Amino acid sequence: MYLCGILLLLPCTFSEVIICPMIDPRTFSFSSVEDLSDAVGRRVLELVESDKDIFSIALSGGSLPTLLANGLLKYKNFIDFSKWHIFFADERYVDHSHPDSNFKACKGAFLDRVPEAHIYAIDMSVPLDECAKRYQEQLIDVLGGSLDEPPVFDLVMLGMGPDGHTASLFPGHPLLKETSRWVAPISDSPKPPPERITLTYPVINAAKNVIFIATGTSKVDVLPRVIIPSDQVNEQSLPAARVRPVNLEWYIDEEAGAKL
Repeated sequence: MYLCGILLLLPCTFSEVIICPMIDPRTFSFSSVEDLSDAVGRRVLELVESDKDIFSIALSGGSLPTLLANGLLKYKNFIDFSKWHIFFADERYVDHSHPDSNFKACKGAFLDRVPEAHIYAIDMSVPLDECAKRYQEQLIDVLGGSLDEPPVFDLVMLGMGPDGHTASLFPGHPLLKETSRWVAPISDSPKPPPERITLTYPVINAAKNVIFIATGTSKVDVLPRVIIPSDQVNEQSLPAARVRPVNLEWYIDEEAGAKL
């Protein structure tokens, strides 16, 4: 089993996991969402290096915060949340208390265990373009990097829409070609709300690890177009397929992966 190291010391509750080593990227299929959530929690725990002062992570919204929280909190006694620094892979340009806010979704799931000063929400007091610029400056201040070299996350966690979008990178959108900004504004998102900020490919693909989570029948038709060999990825590929960091893993349930 791929999950190893410290995870082998913890009780395993998986009823079934199918590991697909011949699929590029590495793909793990679970018989239930509960088992998937448990495996993701274990994998994140494994990635939190005990000898590091900072564990930097970028999170998307949707169902991801709840799935992550359900897995992580089973192992809360093993996790030092005080060294976590949390950014958002994308965020809706709405008040932090708004139902569409990724910050609100994550805060409600598990962020109350992370020091408030280590959670980097967007600045809603400035216009959208300035908001994206300030968020990029925060990334560089906390994680390093520069205007010429992207900051490096320990982990980026992403979901995927039925259209193959990820973060706020949508099929056919000009932001798919962005190479000079690590955080970009988007004012014409095809999925409401229209105004958002998003990490771009240079910083996502610079991450040490990226984990995708995809569940449910709404993903079944798009996954075969996304989980493809790296040498088949090109500018016509769907946004999620173009995420290709050094270490990429997909965690899916049987419904989503039925056509793989």
